[in-house]
Amino acid sequence: MSRWGLTIPLSGPLAEQREIIASLPGLGYTDAWSAETNGSDAFTPLALASQWAPELRLGPAIVPVYTRGPALLAQQAATLAGLAPGRFVMGIGTSSDTIVERWNGIPFEEPYKRVRDTVRFLRKALAGEKVKEEYDTFAVKGFKLENAPATPPPIVLAALRPGMLRLAAREADGAITNWLAPKDVRTVRSELGDDPELIARLFVCPSDDAAEARAIGRWMIAAYMTVPVYRAFHEWLGRGEALSAMNEAWAAGDRKKALEVIPDEVVDDLIVHGSPADCRARIREYVDNGLTTPVVAVVPTKSGPSVPDAVKALAPTAG
Repeated sequence: MSRWGLTIPLSGPLAEQREIIASLPGLGYTDAWSAETNGSDAFTPLALASQWAPELRLGPAIVPVYTRGPALLAQQAATLAGLAPGRFVMGIGTSSDTIVERWNGIPFEEPYKRVRDTVRFLRKALAGEKVKEEYDTFAVKGFKLENAPATPPPIVLAALRPGMLRLAAREADGAITNWLAPKDVRTVRSELGDDPELIARLFVCPSDDAAEARAIGRWMIAAYMTVPVYRAFHEWLGRGEALSAMNEAWAAGDRKKALEVIPDEVVDDLIVHGSPADCRARIREYVDNGLTTPVVAVVPTKSGPSVPDAVKALAPTAG
């Protein structure tokens, strides 16, 4: 297998993760991908990882296109590209109305156009061009990077449905997705095509206690699948009916019932759980169905290994 990624930072203080991140290449990990919700920002962990593990390919999965201005996005991408020459990938996406509007007070308007315009701007800016252009969703008046990267980074897009997947295929270098089963990869590929890189964050719970793993999984699924963009994604994937009772209970404010009515088969589809060997085998199912880059997100449990031990046990070279 050519690529095997890990989500960073892991649980716990980022400052204490130097040793485990430095060990990743020796364990067979090729990539480290950050995220940006309500924990660490997307770029700081990657800046540290660029120095702690200089063999890794690095990328944010993803940075919202709304919460930073276009010029600042270009500056941060150029900084990481300079710290990790040829090893940085810029991952951008709409994020969600919760993060953009409710948490940051920014209107979540015209998401498709905003992503498209941001890709087009970043292509020019990261190539060192002076950008003076009126886009549909913003205008840039004479911005030029002081230190454009010698190697402009690839740009990949968060894409959950056909329109954004086709945009990723047409104007970017690949797509990032998450919350899918191995069989769903083929559905995604049907819109993205066979050639672009497809990256997916996989939530992995290395525990033989299926009841505990499913209980954790239900909380995670309810938190995500009730967000409109993910609800629509899973309707497209064919899980609308299976998740309808959860959505109805959640909308009615009955959180307890919402968790109870999520079918086991949906949890087992979307959360990788079992022994570390079972989890590694399941991850390879995604790759066999067309995923280019699996990115493991370790989900800690009381019954399973510690997070550092889980990182080792889930490595492609383990077992």
